[in-house]
Amino acid sequence: MAFWCLSILLIVGFLSKSEAQLSDEAALVAINRELGVPGWSNNGTDYCTWVRLKCGANNSFVEMLNLSGLQLRGNVTLISDLRSLKHLDLSSNNFNGPIPASFGNLSELEFLDLSLNRFVGGIPVEFSKLRGLRALNISNNLLVGEIPDELMVLERLGEFQVSGNGLNGSIPHWVGNLSNLRVFTAYENDLGGEIPSGLGSVSELELLNLHSNQLEGKIPKGVFEKGKLKVLVLTQNRFTGELPEAVGICSGLSSIRIGNNELVGVIPRTIGNISGLTYFEADNNNLSGEIIAEFSKCSNLTLLNLAANGFAGTIPTELGQLMNLQELILSGNSLFGEIPESFLGCGNLNKLDLSNNRLNGTIPKELCSMPRLQYLLLDQNSIRGDIPHEIGNCVKLLQLQLGRNYLTGTIPPEIGRMRNLQIALNLSFNHLHGSLPPELGKLDKLVSLDVSNNLLTGSIPQLLKGMMSLIEVNFSNNLLNGPVPVFVPFQKSPNSSFSGNKELCGAPLSFSCGYSDDLEHMRYNHRVSYRIVLAVIGSGVAVFVSVTVVVILFMMREKQEKAAAKNVDVEENIEDEQPAIIAGNVFLENLKQGIDLDAVVKATMKESNKLSTGTFSSVYKAVMPSGMIVSVKKLKSMDRAITHHQNKMIRELERLSKLCHDHLVRPIGFVIYDDVALLLHQHLPNGNLTQLIHESTKKPEYQPDWPMRLSIAVGVAEGLAFLHHVAIIHLDVSSSNVLLDSGYKPVLGEIEISKLLDPSRGTASISSVAGSFGYIPPEYAYTMQVTAPGNVYSYGVVLLEILTSRAPVEEEFGEGVDLVKWVHGASARGETPEQILDAKLSTVSFAWRKEMLAALKIALLCTDITPAKRPKMKKVVEMLQEVEQS
Repeated sequence: MAFWCLSILLIVGFLSKSEAQLSDEAALVAINRELGVPGWSNNGTDYCTWVRLKCGANNSFVEMLNLSGLQLRGNVTLISDLRSLKHLDLSSNNFNGPIPASFGNLSELEFLDLSLNRFVGGIPVEFSKLRGLRALNISNNLLVGEIPDELMVLERLGEFQVSGNGLNGSIPHWVGNLSNLRVFTAYENDLGGEIPSGLGSVSELELLNLHSNQLEGKIPKGVFEKGKLKVLVLTQNRFTGELPEAVGICSGLSSIRIGNNELVGVIPRTIGNISGLTYFEADNNNLSGEIIAEFSKCSNLTLLNLAANGFAGTIPTELGQLMNLQELILSGNSLFGEIPESFLGCGNLNKLDLSNNRLNGTIPKELCSMPRLQYLLLDQNSIRGDIPHEIGNCVKLLQLQLGRNYLTGTIPPEIGRMRNLQIALNLSFNHLHGSLPPELGKLDKLVSLDVSNNLLTGSIPQLLKGMMSLIEVNFSNNLLNGPVPVFVPFQKSPNSSFSGNKELCGAPLSFSCGYSDDLEHMRYNHRVSYRIVLAVIGSGVAVFVSVTVVVILFMMREKQEKAAAKNVDVEENIEDEQPAIIAGNVFLENLKQGIDLDAVVKATMKESNKLSTGTFSSVYKAVMPSGMIVSVKKLKSMDRAITHHQNKMIRELERLSKLCHDHLVRPIGFVIYDDVALLLHQHLPNGNLTQLIHESTKKPEYQPDWPMRLSIAVGVAEGLAFLHHVAIIHLDVSSSNVLLDSGYKPVLGEIEISKLLDPSRGTASISSVAGSFGYIPPEYAYTMQVTAPGNVYSYGVVLLEILTSRAPVEEEFGEGVDLVKWVHGASARGETPEQILDAKLSTVSFAWRKEMLAALKIALLCTDITPAKRPKMKKVVEMLQEVEQS
């Protein structure tokens, strides 16, 4: 009898289990019918084998559903029929409308991620039913209203993320009572009030990010009391009071960002207890006192920004002990004394900003012994003495600001050796005398030159015409004389750029140089004489040139043949000379068998394998013995410092390899040998967007049509928006870094460079990179900070390339005019928007032209000269998708 009862129970259990399976299967079929999930089928196969979902024990119920990054649209309410779900990830899609209240019926749910969508309305109070929820992420949507108090029952929450919405009200007090809370992010909302006093003192808080709100009051010391905090970001709020001394309890803190608030008082000396601190930013507050020497105990510090406060006293010499320091920004304070010579030992320092203080010493002659220095800003001080001739040793400088000091002597000609100067050279408002050195003409990358308000004499050298990148010049208020050289950047400058020089004449000044008739007659006679002489010697020169050309051609041919033979010999000996691999790995298990790391190294030693050279790296094609083809990125010498921090680099690469987005290139492995780092990627056969747009014009048989271009524009925007969501700012957004797979799907490259070069993990500085010429936002010349709005500008340039088929910089635009200025200046030239577009596309159909004009408006918004007026990449994606759907 017992046997039969047991059998009946087993049969009933089996039947009920089957019913549950049938219920989940029916729900999945309905979900697929609504959303069209790639890789799913409705042909009756076992749904537990479908990608992006997992079933529980014995393939019973669906417990995990991951539809992240598929750009899906549709109604997601049907998902609430999968009642056994524990893990639901719908992030990075195009879902809109209110968040379904029925999600509250998923009583088993532990993980819910709805971020990076377009959900509207408020946070559903029905979430209060999810008593087992451990992680809730609804960031980067269009949610409004307050955080509902009904959620206070979610006591198991370890991660609570609501950033990037339009939430208002205050942070509920109960958030401070969540004992399991490790991560709380609510940045970029409209939240007010104070931080709950219990936050951190009760929980295991490790990450607190509340930047860009309207929060006020003091930073509660409870945030630090348990000592678990690792990241604190409170920038751009209205916090008052002092930074609590309890901050020193958190020895594991890596990042403190409290800038742009109303904080007062001194920096607590307990900062010296935080040995792992890498990033300290407290600019634009009302902090006072001296800069504490205890910062020198934070041996890992890479950025220290105390700008725009009320600090006084001298700069501590102990800061020179920070061997990892890359940026020191102390501008806008009341510091006095000399520039500490101890800084000369900071071998990694690439930005030194001491501007707008009261420094009164001289410029140390050895200042340029810092090998990585790219930004030197000493303007608006009381620095005296001469500009040392050794300044020419700062060969990596991108910007030199020495204006508004008391410098004397002459402008050293050695400045002409700083061929990388790009953003600005400012020597204005000093007491410099003598003539302008002709060597300045060698600065062919320089955009802005200001030598105004000095005592300079003589004429403006003709050799300054070599400064082909000049956009802004200022020679005013000196003692210069003679004619202004005929040079487009000079002629396009305002009159004020040359005013205040009584003996200077010619355009753009309103008065001519006033040659007399006799002088003009002499010049005419000289011209006639020159023509006669030239005619006599011309025939002889022609014969000489002809003979010389023939000889040179034979010499070049012989040299090329020898070089080719030498290259063959070198490539044949590569195997014998191949260096030993120090470290290497392939992150993806399914690729490990097919990739030979020795073959990777060997491939990068053959110039014939080189595919391209970019801002940071050279890319090689490597064919494995297995037949697999991989793309290998060899970091340039300027970036090799990361090979000295192998463990950090490897961890970052492993993390980036897990970034899941269809429009991002992820590293699949790496190799390190000697002082070289090689990064491995999957090979993409169709080159990059630059080649597709600009080289296809030479191949009439294939022109990318507008739908393809629009699809590429949307894909790049989605990839960049995702990067911003995970707090990565790209260092070099350009069409050459948009790669194309076999189906011409765009993927954004150089992602790992943005992290490997960036000590602040996502808030990159221009001291690491200036970006690609033509894509650099104008504000970088002044802010020196690579930002998300800067990325938007660069993306806008890419979008303009797609629309116009024009390169970012073309001679046809004119001197000092790039693609952005050319497009924005169309109306002033009397051109219509239609005339800007590539006519080969816009004239195909009215529908294409209408979509291209709509996309042009988006590009104009992205390239607005004011960063605050540019849309966020998430909004750019939405606008482009509307164009695509139309």
